[in-house]
Amino acid sequence: MLKIRLSRIWKKNTPFFRVVLTEHTRAVKHWYQEVLGFYNPISKEFKLKNIEKIKTYLGNWVKFSPRVEKLVKLNEISI
Repeated sequence: MLKIRLSRIWKKNTPFFRVVLTEHTRAVKHWYQEVLGFYNPISKEFKLKNIEKIKTYLGNWVKFSPRVEKLVKLNEISI
């Protein structure tokens, strides 16, 4: 099953996350299919690139991880 979840990038003490589409059984740091957006917890910035494409993925058996689902609801993004 594919999931849309967060993948941490950058160095220690500077968190920054990509929102990626990946298989739920694989390691998220290296094996993702597509980058869909980003999340910066320091500035609280959350951005998704192509919402229409994400809607298509969600219609095809793809699910959000709990954290990404929470971020989508907090930022009031209509999907």
